[in-house]
Amino acid sequence: MATLKVPVHVPSPSDDAEQLRKAFEGWGTNEQLIIDILAHRNAAQRNSIRKVYGEAYGEDLLKCLEKELTSDFERAVLLFTLDPAERDAHLANEATKKFTSSNWILMEIACSRSSHELLNVKKAYHARYKKSLEEDVAHHTTGEYCKLLVPLVSAFRYEGEEVNMTLAKSEAKILHDKISDKHYTDDEVIRIVSTRSKAQLNATLNHYNTSFGNAINKDLKADPSDEFLKLLRAVIKCLTTPEQYFEKVLRQAINKLGSDEWALTRVVTTRAEVDMVRIKEAYQRRNSIPLEQAIAKDTSGDYEKFLLALIGAGDA
Repeated sequence: MATLKVPVHVPSPSDDAEQLRKAFEGWGTNEQLIIDILAHRNAAQRNSIRKVYGEAYGEDLLKCLEKELTSDFERAVLLFTLDPAERDAHLANEATKKFTSSNWILMEIACSRSSHELLNVKKAYHARYKKSLEEDVAHHTTGEYCKLLVPLVSAFRYEGEEVNMTLAKSEAKILHDKISDKHYTDDEVIRIVSTRSKAQLNATLNHYNTSFGNAINKDLKADPSDEFLKLLRAVIKCLTTPEQYFEKVLRQAINKLGSDEWALTRVVTTRAEVDMVRIKEAYQRRNSIPLEQAIAKDTSGDYEKFLLALIGAGDA
């Protein structure tokens, strides 16, 4: 006898808004209900919930969440509830502030987002902070970091697969010559890594490897303690194999004494709907332990439940 498939009921944004309102009411917050809703809705659905919530209750959902939640759980929920471009604008703005400054986060946003995503981040930044991301990065970074980061955040790379092999060969030689001479901040090095498409860069780095016998990042390890070289290696990894870059950030965040919750939260909330499946595979390969297990061991309570729900959300 054939079994009838019961259609799965997808709650409407107004259903979700109503349930979230209930989660905030009464004695204490229903954190599990917040997780059940927000960790299982995509970006468009979360935007709709925020809009409907504001219209129905005359309050900003984010402000309500801020009031009801605390600590790492609050930060994770707030970041994930934001629209991806708003979220990146918020993270980038934090990264230019004195006490939360981070060249790495600025690089990560510039290099791991598509050209259109980065453009949307810059638009969201304009709207929210009434200035440009480029001017803030230029103002808050100095020297060689400024020279690298401003072009990276200003880029609008070609997104297609077309590759010019002659160019790849000639630019591989330029990179090798400059790196051999330790001219790491040379204009040509900056120009190549900040303007070429990801496909073109991959072709250039393949040429570099085959022509000169070393991967470029190996040659950039001449001085392992040089912070600028570390950032430049991360730029190349982030542009060419983002899942490996994010696996390393997660590994370092989890293995760190006391763990780095901000890094853990940032990677999980920003990659959950992008390439989390590939990041989880890379993590398992590198550490012989599933990412879920590592996070569960390192976190607790509602924060743990929320992160685990997000990494189970899969690949968009």
